[in-house]
Amino acid sequence: MVEVAPLPFRPAAVLFDMDGLMLDSERAILESLRAAALDHRVDIDPDWWLCLIGHTEAVCRARLGAHIGHAAAGALLADGHARYVAVAEAGVPHRPGVVALLELLVAHDMPRAVATSTRSPLAQRKLAAAGLLTYFDEVCTSSDVAQPKPAPDVYLLAAERLGVPPARCLVLEDSPTGVRAALAAGMTVVQVPDLLAPDDDVRALGHRIVGSLDAAQALIAPWLSTAPAG
Repeated sequence: MVEVAPLPFRPAAVLFDMDGLMLDSERAILESLRAAALDHRVDIDPDWWLCLIGHTEAVCRARLGAHIGHAAAGALLADGHARYVAVAEAGVPHRPGVVALLELLVAHDMPRAVATSTRSPLAQRKLAAAGLLTYFDEVCTSSDVAQPKPAPDVYLLAAERLGVPPARCLVLEDSPTGVRAALAAGMTVVQVPDLLAPDDDVRALGHRIVGSLDAAQALIAPWLSTAPAG
């Protein structure tokens, strides 16, 4: 097992991605799309859908359109989205360890924000249905910024809203796209991969990669007994 370097400082805020990091939504999204493809009689390799993880709706539409044609992609995505929204509004399961981590941060008054590629108000509804919305001081979505991930905009907005310098923010992410966004914002990143394992290019970015949110908590916990900087 590769040893992960300790965090170099006490974070002034912890910023969370949502899908695939806190919510087990990547599986639900892919299952909804695969079911829609089956009903639309579109033959797509089940593993092909992994290339959509962590990307905005516009990117997903472009990639699927290039793969099966734009008219077919539009109809399939509309069907898949409707299926997924029904699942999401019923409450997507948590990723293991997220509640324990959030409770620990709340207990130590650590500022917390969500920075997600999901658009508002769906992001708000998903967090509320999963019982996580009240844990956060701010929820920043792709609806709030000019450029989605991998641009740094949504992470910079989260830091601004919390009143914390980007360099003092710790980001928890699952996808390579989100990791690149947070690094571009000048933040420290801990990646907790879900369905999409980091390849050599992602590992070369030099951030910390752990196997679970419990492992991420183990990196953060030693700093919580220390006084905030400044």
